[in-house]
Amino acid sequence: MSETLERWGSKRAFILAVTGAAVGLGNIWRFPYVAGENGGAAFLLIYVGFVLLLGIPVMMAEILIGRAGRRGPMQALGALASEAGASRYWRWLGLFGAFTVFCILSFYSVVSGWSIEFLVASVNGNFDGASAAEIGAGFDAFLANPGLLIFNHSLFLFMTMTVVAAGVAKGLERLNNLLMPLLYGLLLLLAIYATTTSGFGTALSWLFLPSFEDVTPAVVLHAMGHAFFTLAVGACALMAYGAYMPDEQSLPKAAFAVTVLDISVALLAGIAIFSVVFAQGMDPADGPGLMFVTLPIAFSELPWGSFWLSVFFLLLLLATWTSAINLAEPMVATLQGLGWRRSISTAVVAISVWLLGLLSAFSFSTLAEFRPLFGRNVFELVSSIPPDIFLPLGGLLIATFAAWVMPQALVVKALGVGDGGYVMWRNIVRWVSIPLTFIVLLGGLL
Repeated sequence: MSETLERWGSKRAFILAVTGAAVGLGNIWRFPYVAGENGGAAFLLIYVGFVLLLGIPVMMAEILIGRAGRRGPMQALGALASEAGASRYWRWLGLFGAFTVFCILSFYSVVSGWSIEFLVASVNGNFDGASAAEIGAGFDAFLANPGLLIFNHSLFLFMTMTVVAAGVAKGLERLNNLLMPLLYGLLLLLAIYATTTSGFGTALSWLFLPSFEDVTPAVVLHAMGHAFFTLAVGACALMAYGAYMPDEQSLPKAAFAVTVLDISVALLAGIAIFSVVFAQGMDPADGPGLMFVTLPIAFSELPWGSFWLSVFFLLLLLATWTSAINLAEPMVATLQGLGWRRSISTAVVAISVWLLGLLSAFSFSTLAEFRPLFGRNVFELVSSIPPDIFLPLGGLLIATFAAWVMPQALVVKALGVGDGGYVMWRNIVRWVSIPLTFIVLLGGLL
């Protein structure tokens, strides 16, 4: 079996790369408002439980396929299926994963473009002294301006694909080594600032003292789905990174480290955000607008509000940038596996994502009335169906392939935990993770 030419330069580089793929809108944008809508601490506790039972085992399954195949997702799945005597149609799972990431990155780039606009606005002090009505109207006006949305979408995608074009060592690894520590530094700075606000104690109680009276089947389902979304499993992105994984690295330790880093970002972001929200007596269940309407309103009334809001939007931009870079890589790797040069593969991915992203950008203005499916516009479709349906379906197939199809010897070698550790992992995946993933998929379909 031929192998990929590149490797991560160190164990740390691999962990930072996978963390970079996982940490992004899911932690800083989606987690706070989903937690806000689902009762806070009870949701958090259930979410962490599902990360352990669902996220980590399936993450390990996805990475080990790439590590065993040492190729792009499509080529690795096809070669491993042939070696197991299974259908080579399994290779199309790699293409499905690339399509899933393609859809996610198209809306991801649009929303990340919002963070560019709001970073500039906060640095300029545009929110200083503005009323809640003025900030809300300003956000609505921004969404209704397709030219601004397209400019920021294009700028963000250019920033992303320039790094991807440079390759694994010169592009992804170098930027991850620089930006991930900076991201955590900014997050810690915001969390320290949160301790000075009057809402800090309330935020801690709300996040860490669960009331199980608030738990409903919907809360449990949201927690399961978010465990999938936030770890970036199910789209073969981690499979591509597994192909670059150093031979001597422990897969379980790496998966656990990524999970701890990923959850810590969500917790620190939650503490920072909800401390400010509670300090101003605002509602933590304000939904997706929490980030771009509620927080500017809250920060505008605090001392040094513009500075701290600027730090927050810089943090959001860095998180989405590292995540987008690491999500784009598997699509480029898939095309490279078909014999395309990296430069051509990157250009094709960039143009395709940009074009689909235009439909999302126009969904708030020109195409606001275009609702092709389920009464939803294009932005609502691509921001819900891929994360809620495609990711669980991909995760279900990935887990099934790793735990039921791949030859045991290859899995044992890729896992690196011996026969006893393999049996434990296989049983968890077969009898816990796969059924839970199927429930997440059903929840997304219903």
